[in-house]
Amino acid sequence: MRFKNLLLIDDDEDDQELFIEATREISNEINITVVPDAAIALDKLVRKQVTADVIFSDLNMPKMNGQQFLLEIKKHADLKDIPVIIFSTSSHSHTIQLVKEFGAHEFITKPGLFNELVSTLRRLLT
Repeated sequence: MRFKNLLLIDDDEDDQELFIEATREISNEINITVVPDAAIALDKLVRKQVTADVIFSDLNMPKMNGQQFLLEIKKHADLKDIPVIIFSTSSHSHTIQLVKEFGAHEFITKPGLFNELVSTLRRLLT
């Protein structure tokens, strides 16, 4: 496994459950922390209450969205090198280009099928 500690930031409980289940299909050795709010996730990372080798963040969330989270995390010297993968239902090319300019490691459109999600996560995590 390339990543042992994974942080998922997503406010949709169904998407959280699918993500966790798909990750478990790949390996039970990955520690997954789920935080439904990007501002809280950033605070927990800054305070070292959560550690992450990779962060998956939804794009569309209330309060702080995925773009704002990306801009904020890159301001912290000890957090800016953690790969952030934007994981969203959006697939607009302008949005994808923008988040990559903001420092996203990768942009993944949430697949519609569970097996596609497993394949996508396997490619990213192993």
